[in-house]
Amino acid sequence: MAEKFSGTFSPGGNASLPTSTPAPQFKSGRAKLLFFAPLPLLITGFGALRGGDYLDMIGYYGGFGVLILAAWLLRDGLKAHAAFDARKSARRPAFPRKIFASVLTGSGMIAVSALALKHSLPFSVALGVLSAALHSFSFGLDPLKNKGMEGFDEFANERVATAIAKAEKQLDTMKSVISRSGDRALIARVAHFAETARTMFRIVQDDPGDLGAARKYLGVYLRGAAEATVKFTDLYARAADPAIRADYETLLDDLESHFTARQADLLLDDQSDLDVEIEVLRERLKADGLK
Repeated sequence: MAEKFSGTFSPGGNASLPTSTPAPQFKSGRAKLLFFAPLPLLITGFGALRGGDYLDMIGYYGGFGVLILAAWLLRDGLKAHAAFDARKSARRPAFPRKIFASVLTGSGMIAVSALALKHSLPFSVALGVLSAALHSFSFGLDPLKNKGMEGFDEFANERVATAIAKAEKQLDTMKSVISRSGDRALIARVAHFAETARTMFRIVQDDPGDLGAARKYLGVYLRGAAEATVKFTDLYARAADPAIRADYETLLDDLESHFTARQADLLLDDQSDLDVEIEVLRERLKADGLK
């Protein structure tokens, strides 16, 4: 039997809809290599353990653990930086992962050099500093300042950044959940809906004053879409009923049409505001005898 996805947050539900940014990308190839680079330390540390060289073992294993942690922080830092760059207003990362990854890389090299390879402490520290510097040069630093739109106070920018960050999490949930289905058509359909939603994100970023008019779309309706995606994926995995799939796709179509209509309203309001400002300016020029 077909399952209707028309709950509280869907078109036709109790909270009915009014009728009136590219996804972050980052290059992870070099970052992934850093997960494999410390593997020789793990093998060498096992040899030191078998030979009873416990100080060497600590150096190799400690260096391995620190370098793996650095690679993990770097990967997350690159993702956070890509998301920051993709948005016009965003807060700097609360935890500078890329900077800490560089520090840990240097620390790991010091541990291996001093404890395992028995190099002098000054040489080991110099090697660690050089490694940290090269790491930072290769991958850069985390964003150190918030960025927002000129002409709006910091509080308005903070509100926009927070709302869009929460909305992005809902889109990430939809993408993650629908990918479990392995259905390329559905995955592409959800990706298309996400692009439509991100168009509204960009409109709000251009004019933070539009946040109030778009708040339900960025919050309530996207949360409802994510919940419906979870429900659909669970049902469809148990029974691949074409009617269930059709209902879900209809829901996405309805949501997308409402998002598109609301975006047009926001842009029309912005144009109306501009027309009013131009008219006021013309009257002022006429009053001053300049026109």
